[in-house]
Amino acid sequence: MSRAAYDRWVFDLDGTLVDVEPDYVHEVMGRIGDRLGYGFTDRQAETLWHGFGGERGDHLRAWGIDPERFWTVFHDEEDAAARAGATFLYDDAAVVGELDAPTVLVTHCQRYLTDPVLASLDIGDWFDSIVCCSAETGWKPDPEPVRTALSAAGAESGRGVLVGDTPGDVGAAWNAGLEAAHVERHGHGRRGCCVVGDHRVGRIDELA
Repeated sequence: MSRAAYDRWVFDLDGTLVDVEPDYVHEVMGRIGDRLGYGFTDRQAETLWHGFGGERGDHLRAWGIDPERFWTVFHDEEDAAARAGATFLYDDAAVVGELDAPTVLVTHCQRYLTDPVLASLDIGDWFDSIVCCSAETGWKPDPEPVRTALSAAGAESGRGVLVGDTPGDVGAAWNAGLEAAHVERHGHGRRGCCVVGDHRVGRIDELA
């Protein structure tokens, strides 16, 4: 497959193009647990952070934690500068900056965190539009944030692909009429499931 095979590209951010150092994950989840009165194990912290094994809300409810309360505390505890400082770019993601077709970013990461990460890594200019999902835009696998990003980039037609690391990314691709490319960064065993898309790769540059 070549870059020319697609007229438009959609990328997820966390777990696809970038990730955070493990120590940061456990530090933040430890503070959240202290406020919630719940001691997250390392596995639980990684499950919630990376979205392993199904919906995060289902995990939280199974552990006796109200999801709405969890996310309120989560966003309260996350410091944008610290998050940006702990975030690294996957080396195989550099190819995204070389794409010569409309390229957009659709992420569940909130704007106050996304902007500093993009600025710190100097990759904001890779994208023709950026949508940070919210209750107003919808959340993947809802296709609306994907369509919004593509519309803003003037890329509403042509063969397209959405590249992401979760089942929600695959669902959003198909719901938006795009091909789905799943990038597995952690291994199927650790994720707790095998995600099947139109393409399954270990590196983004395998698609280019």
